[in-house]
Amino acid sequence: MSDQEERPENGLRKKLPAELPPRAPAPRPAPEPAPAEPVSEQAPQPQLTGRQRLIDGLWPPRLTRAQLIVALLLFGLGFGLAVQVASNSDGDSALRGARQEDLVRILDELDDRTQRLEDEKQGLEKQRQELQSSSDQAAEARRQTAEKERQLGILAGTVGATGPGITMTVQDTKGAVESDMLLDAIQELRAAGAEAIQVNGVRVVANTYFSDTDGSVAVDGNKINAPYRFQVIGKPQDLEPALNIPGGVVQSLEKEQATVSVERSDKIVVDALRQAKLPDYARSSSR
Repeated sequence: MSDQEERPENGLRKKLPAELPPRAPAPRPAPEPAPAEPVSEQAPQPQLTGRQRLIDGLWPPRLTRAQLIVALLLFGLGFGLAVQVASNSDGDSALRGARQEDLVRILDELDDRTQRLEDEKQGLEKQRQELQSSSDQAAEARRQTAEKERQLGILAGTVGATGPGITMTVQDTKGAVESDMLLDAIQELRAAGAEAIQVNGVRVVANTYFSDTDGSVAVDGNKINAPYRFQVIGKPQDLEPALNIPGGVVQSLEKEQATVSVERSDKIVVDALRQAKLPDYARSSSR
């Protein structure tokens, strides 16, 4: 019996295939695709040329208010220069085409105009000098007037005064000093160059008078008591010797048993003032 034949149990013969076909291999699973790499959100910027960067910097323009004003001023200046150049060019063109007689006439007119302007300039310069001189004279006149007013105010007793001078003090314990003795002292001081005097707080002026009243002395009706204190502004080197001359004020007062002391000072203050009084009858003779 052949190896390829088998005998079944039921006795039937069955022919088996000589060789079974080879079994096909099982299919392999397809490989999964690799995950895609994430794409960057920002794309690379293209490289710009120098010209493109310059255009980007200049446009759109970003001007401040000051830059805009400067730009407008420069534009106006340029426009004015252009108009002036164009005007000069037109004038030059007109002069190029002018005749000789016209050119001579134009030059004569320019000379005449230049001369008129020069004369006008000289006239204005002279007027300016006259005004300046007049202003200087007016200022000097005002200064002199103010100085004169100050001097007259010192003499009239309407303003205070300060300066070098002397202080004379008369002690009268016996009450023997009379008004005429004090008036003699005032006259002697004036003759020696006294410029401002006050006695016990009363300003002595041109019309000051001394009088005796109830055993004391009155100056312009103002009663004063001893000691009598004279504050005198003037040159001390002249005032003191004038009081101490033989037979003068000091010796006359000492004969009446009064004590007199004279002190020099670099600063004497005469601050007693008098009210200015208008004359009743006298008028200025100047016109």
